Amino acid sequence: MADITLRSMTADDAHRVLTIYQAGLDGGNASFETVAPTWAAFDAGKSPDHRLVAVDADDAVVGWVAVSPTSSRAVYAGVVEHSVYVDPGAQGRGVARLLLNALIASTEAAGIWTIQSGVFPENNASLALHQQVGFRVIGTRERIGRHHGRWRDVVLLERRSPVI
Repeated sequence: MADITLRSMTADDAHRVLTIYQAGLDGGNASFETVAPTWAAFDAGKSPDHRLVAVDADDAVVGWVAVSPTSSRAVYAGVVEHSVYVDPGAQGRGVARLLLNALIASTEAAGIWTIQSGVFPENNASLALHQQVGFRVIGTRERIGRHHGRWRDVVLLERRSPVI
C-alpha cells in the first residue's frame, strides 16, 4: 500500500469517482442504483466534510469513500451512511480498508457516533471487510427492493464509535 495515498475528494475527481462508481454498479452487487448520478447530484448528496479518494503513484483515483446524512433531524446529526467503491483493477490491495479506516477517523473527529451501510448479502468481500474494521451486522432487510427484475435482501451494518 506504499503506492496508495489518501486525500480529500474534489470536483476535479468527478470523472474518475463516477467511473469507479459505475463500474461497481455494473458488477450488480454494489447498490440498487444502476446508473451513477451526475456530479451535481453526487455532490449535493454527500457530506463535503467526509469525502476521500485513494490515489496511486500517478495520482490516479483508484477508490473513494463518502457519507450522507441519514436524517435532517437534529437527534441524528451523529449518524451517517457511507459508500465505498474501488476500481476493479485495484481491488484486493487494501484500498477499501485504507479508505474506511480514514473515514472512521474523520467522522469520529467530527463527533459522528454511528456509520451505517446496507450491503447485498452476496457481496461477501464487503461484508467481511466491514466486520474487520469494526462494523457489526444489525440484521437483514428481506426482499426490500427489486434490482434487475428480482427481489434483493440488504444486510444492515453499523459501526458505533467507542469514543463518542
